[in-house]
Amino acid sequence: MTEPRLTIELVPKGQWGANLRSELPKAEWDRLRRATYAAAGQRCEICGGRGPKWPVECHERWRYDEETKTQHLEGLIALCPSCHEVKHIGRAGSIGRGREATEHLMKVNGWTLEEAQSYINDAFETWTRRSEESWTLDVTWLARNPQEFAGDTDRLLTEMENSDG
Repeated sequence: MTEPRLTIELVPKGQWGANLRSELPKAEWDRLRRATYAAAGQRCEICGGRGPKWPVECHERWRYDEETKTQHLEGLIALCPSCHEVKHIGRAGSIGRGREATEHLMKVNGWTLEEAQSYINDAFETWTRRSEESWTLDVTWLARNPQEFAGDTDRLLTEMENSDG
């Protein structure tokens, strides 16, 4: 199986809703996502495509440190709705779009159905393991990228540290 261009990023169950979009004021989130779209030329940064209703959506890239149980924000990326659906394939399946998401994963990565299913199974095994843990959210990417974030980084980081999830 070839190395994937398009990957699945399942957020651990305890971290659902722990994201920039829910923590930032709407105006600040809108500014960040629009800057992400513009930087990508209104095209998907993975497949180069555009959605039929809206060209792209903003996806938060996270890295999970298994040792420290920390979910680190790595940045924002513009994705077409189809690639974004693959990133959250668990949600896609829950709303009856699992087949479409799987087909897009296969197309972008040049995989067979068997390769895609094996990859999806591995992603869900990782999700199950991570969902059994408590994670700390790290959004210090905002402080390291002040050109991306115009808000009060210290206030936001303090609020997110003190929130329950």
